[in-house]
Amino acid sequence: MPSSHPPVRGGGTGMEGGGEGTLRAMSPSGRMGLGAVSEPTKKEVAFMKNRRFLLFVLTVLVLFVASSAFGAASTTLTVGQGAEPVELDPQNITDNPSEEVCFQIYEGLVGFDVEDGRLEVAPRLADSWEVSEDGRVWTFHLKKGVVFHSGAPFNAEAVKKNFDRLLTGKYKRSSLFTPFLSEVKVVDDATVQFLLSMSFGPFLHTMCHTAAIIIDPTSIDSGVEIKNNPSGTGPFKFKSWQKGDRITLEAFDKYREGKPAMETVVFMSIPDDNARTMMLETGEIDIAERISAFEVERLKKDQNIALTIQPGMRVMYIAMNNLDPTLKDPKVRQAINYAVNREAICRNILKGYARPIDSPMAYAVNGYAPVEGYKYDPQKARALLAEAGWKDTDGDRIPKKGGKRLELNLWSPNGRYPMDLKTAEAVQGYLHEIGIDAKLSTMDWAAFLAATSVKPEENKSQLFLMGWSPSTGDSDWVLRPLFHTKQWIPEGGNRSFYSDTEVDRYVDIGMTENDPEKRKAAYLEAQKLIIADAPWLTLYVLDNVNGRRSNVKGLVESPLELIFVKGVTKE
Repeated sequence: MPSSHPPVRGGGTGMEGGGEGTLRAMSPSGRMGLGAVSEPTKKEVAFMKNRRFLLFVLTVLVLFVASSAFGAASTTLTVGQGAEPVELDPQNITDNPSEEVCFQIYEGLVGFDVEDGRLEVAPRLADSWEVSEDGRVWTFHLKKGVVFHSGAPFNAEAVKKNFDRLLTGKYKRSSLFTPFLSEVKVVDDATVQFLLSMSFGPFLHTMCHTAAIIIDPTSIDSGVEIKNNPSGTGPFKFKSWQKGDRITLEAFDKYREGKPAMETVVFMSIPDDNARTMMLETGEIDIAERISAFEVERLKKDQNIALTIQPGMRVMYIAMNNLDPTLKDPKVRQAINYAVNREAICRNILKGYARPIDSPMAYAVNGYAPVEGYKYDPQKARALLAEAGWKDTDGDRIPKKGGKRLELNLWSPNGRYPMDLKTAEAVQGYLHEIGIDAKLSTMDWAAFLAATSVKPEENKSQLFLMGWSPSTGDSDWVLRPLFHTKQWIPEGGNRSFYSDTEVDRYVDIGMTENDPEKRKAAYLEAQKLIIADAPWLTLYVLDNVNGRRSNVKGLVESPLELIFVKGVTKE
């Protein structure tokens, strides 16, 4: 490791998809330094001036429609998502909007209950389970009398068929199980065994992932396109998908816990934060996810709206392509880390609804360990660039090498995460202050995932803004998919093409060890090495801020940025 690494003191311890889209370049005037972080644009000022009029018009329209359809609306729940799901095949999805819809349609053998903001593994399609002394045989006893949306029975054969598909097919989530799962064996109609090739510490947490939820076997046998025609055992069954607009689900009258109160659930794709908030205020939608930090204080005063604010598990970061000729130098990556004032971004852009973090995993993740990373120090950043050969040779404060200035592309989604584009603009501004010309472009979510999922030799990315929330709630599903050498895109989730043999070794220890303290210690060492190498610019952990109409009761909200609507009623 280079001597310029930050000091590290000891201490205890998705996403890809296809799609077409267009890159939209941001003009240089979009650059933002520290002093400009909190200033609204002229467009935003104009928007706010017209906000009251727009709200008035929308309110009149919604009240008119509601007056003629109140009975139907009382059993219809409409959810505003920040991005459209990519697909609904649970073994192939890597993005949060897709996961959220899938969890209403499908169920796994186990799942997460939310207890005081933390995740607890609990039964779903299994009544109970036990594990052998060596940790390599897990036996699940299944619920009886459960049926899929097609009417087909749920049983041990259905479980085996699903995991055989996952293990033998080339699905994006196969790598979650292939390192440790050898075989799934049917004992009898209501008993199934998972035979592991090695002890696997986070097994139960991993069984809560969308990759482990059970697809209707008739769908697998028929060859139907599952990604657009899902069928499971969940409380809601798939009805329709109007691409670019909404997914509609309807209550499953044979659900094992009884038919849900909501007859219809609609997931609308509303990428614009302002539009999503306005539609909540007018009642056009019942739930708005990822409320903008700028709207929170105002919405708190609205008696018709209830806000939920809780610590999340999503870490936002700027990934760096470690194979890029410029970014393969760790001194350049470290300079970028020193250049950005994360505290100012959290304070001025996220309005305090995010917390700076040095670790790539959030505080609430199972196995989190505090580590020390980079502090805002633009002088140190410039010094590191100079050490890497990027020097100011003519006094214009612009570092150059071979007569050329340091230019990098910076990609960002717009609306996928709270204040994502504004965060990217701020990063662009901070990099400009140390002489890096970051050319910012934005694109829709599907195109963004496609562009960052290209195999290494064809990948054009350099810097790009992303977020990661581990669907298993465990450290394994942060460090393994994002930093292990065997997890490079497109096989895994390592979009930065980072590779280090010692990091791989510690991540493997954490994966195979059952002792929680030994796992925690291994992950701490892995984090120290990762932070020193700086494959990312880690930014902050987002608070989950969701809004709902005050008559919506029984909503379950997970720190994994998922909502569960099976128990929802409307008063």
